[in-house]
Amino acid sequence: MGKFRPWRYPSKWALFRIDDRLLLIVIGAVVGSFSGLAALLLNRSLVSILEMLHDWRHYWWAFLLPATGAALSSLFLDKIVKEEAGHGVPEVIFSVFRHGGLLRLRSSFSRLISSWLTIGSGGSAGPEAPVVMSGAAIGSNIARFFAMNDRQRITLVGCGAAGAISSIFNAPIAGMVFSVEVIIGEWSAVNIIPIAIASVAGTKISRILQGNQIAFSHRQFNLGTIDIVASIGIAAIAAALSIVLTRLLRRMHTISGKTRMPLWLRAAVGGCAVGIIGIFSPDVLGEGYHSIRMIIEGVYPGGIAVASFLMLAKILATSLTLGWGGSGGVFAPCLVIGSFAGIAWHRLLVFLCPTVSWVNEGCFALIGMAGMISGILQAPLTAIFLIVEITGGYEEILPLILVSTISTTLCHYFEPASFYLRDLVEKRQLLRPGTDGRVLADLSVGDLLEKDCIVVGQQMLLRNFIEIVKKSHRNHFPVEDEQTGKFLGMIQMDQIRPYLFDTVMYDTVFLEQIMEVDVIKACPDDDLNGILRKMDTLNLFSIPVVDSGRFVGMISKATILDQYRKELLVQTT
Repeated sequence: MGKFRPWRYPSKWALFRIDDRLLLIVIGAVVGSFSGLAALLLNRSLVSILEMLHDWRHYWWAFLLPATGAALSSLFLDKIVKEEAGHGVPEVIFSVFRHGGLLRLRSSFSRLISSWLTIGSGGSAGPEAPVVMSGAAIGSNIARFFAMNDRQRITLVGCGAAGAISSIFNAPIAGMVFSVEVIIGEWSAVNIIPIAIASVAGTKISRILQGNQIAFSHRQFNLGTIDIVASIGIAAIAAALSIVLTRLLRRMHTISGKTRMPLWLRAAVGGCAVGIIGIFSPDVLGEGYHSIRMIIEGVYPGGIAVASFLMLAKILATSLTLGWGGSGGVFAPCLVIGSFAGIAWHRLLVFLCPTVSWVNEGCFALIGMAGMISGILQAPLTAIFLIVEITGGYEEILPLILVSTISTTLCHYFEPASFYLRDLVEKRQLLRPGTDGRVLADLSVGDLLEKDCIVVGQQMLLRNFIEIVKKSHRNHFPVEDEQTGKFLGMIQMDQIRPYLFDTVMYDTVFLEQIMEVDVIKACPDDDLNGILRKMDTLNLFSIPVVDSGRFVGMISKATILDQYRKELLVQTT
């Protein structure tokens, strides 16, 4: 028997097809539930493998554990599922902006397995980005099963990401905000309602299977004005550390890319370096949540130097893990780095001003976590709600807002795009909903070709050309080689006007003598945004399109803008 295809039975699905919102809400809840299960599966698996390998970390050869895990992770991605290393969030965002949310089915489990190998063996990374990739792929493929359109599929991709984050942190608001703020990039009721339902579904799955637990408990903080003012220092420190982490990750990726080694060996080298760091600083290994719990409770040992050293060691270990081919995300490392930065700043303030009654250092750790998340993701709302929900307290909301906004602003000044979006911006692939680029991305040069141009030969006399001009309504004529058909140049009426009124030249001038050779051309695969920019820069109204050396048509600014208007109406209706 063939597969069940619900779209073949429209009468049975008429209720859902009548109301688009009802359809998205119902399926969004399903997507959120499955995404939540995927997140819990990875979380439980990481706990199990970390416990299993705990006793082995005391041996002298323990530094090889992260190397082995990273190598196996790279081999799995490269040889088995044929995917690139990394955390996958940029791929999700790219699919939303350029491919209508289409993601491969294997992406729903590939990053879960690869990150389990990397993080479980001691690699410095977090499980959040892999579960976002998994949840997004689940939403995409469920949308494909139900034959949903691009807009609906993008919403379900957001539902998958929200359900995964909500489940792993037991934080429904943070999951919803992250999905809309980072993944979808568009605040609209059409998206928010299904994504909110998916967040609730993912959170409920988490609470059913492992209880209603917050990730990091703490005692109540009594913040004073002096504490809120002092938190500005944390914002500056977190912004600086975010920039350092972003650039070091990029630098490590560049260095590893230039190294002539197989991918799995590169990952092993990075993992080995992380293992060596872990011998001296075990707290930098893995996701690091155990350190955060001690820090928030205010019982972490050591002074300013220890906290500062571990903060920098975690940055280096994360860069080596992800930059050299390990699999995982930056969420958890940012939380750890931010918590170390917070207590280091607190301890420095206590040392400089011992008579001031400062709030417990655990509060500064939470504020530092928000600053790091805001700086790396440049998503202040996600940082604020995440910290509030994973700690279960709202008393630090004022400094959280202050630090998150300052950190985001400072990072945006030095790094115009967030860690997730940097590569997409550099490749001009970031197309936010509602922008010109996003509208034009759904159009192609082939759709807008004007093919009513009369092609002339290079050996044609001016007299014969004038007869053609009388029959044409065009002001430009492509010139080609009569024998090969190769495009040679253009005849522009404005440029040859003096010849048209000199009858002496009619039988003495050939078109190859008066044609324009250095012509700005376009290819059928060119991006329309780039073509428009080229037209604006050079003050052109139309340019020829050439494919494999042959003229195929003209493309004009008027045609592009006319089709843009029609496409804009479609996307905003």
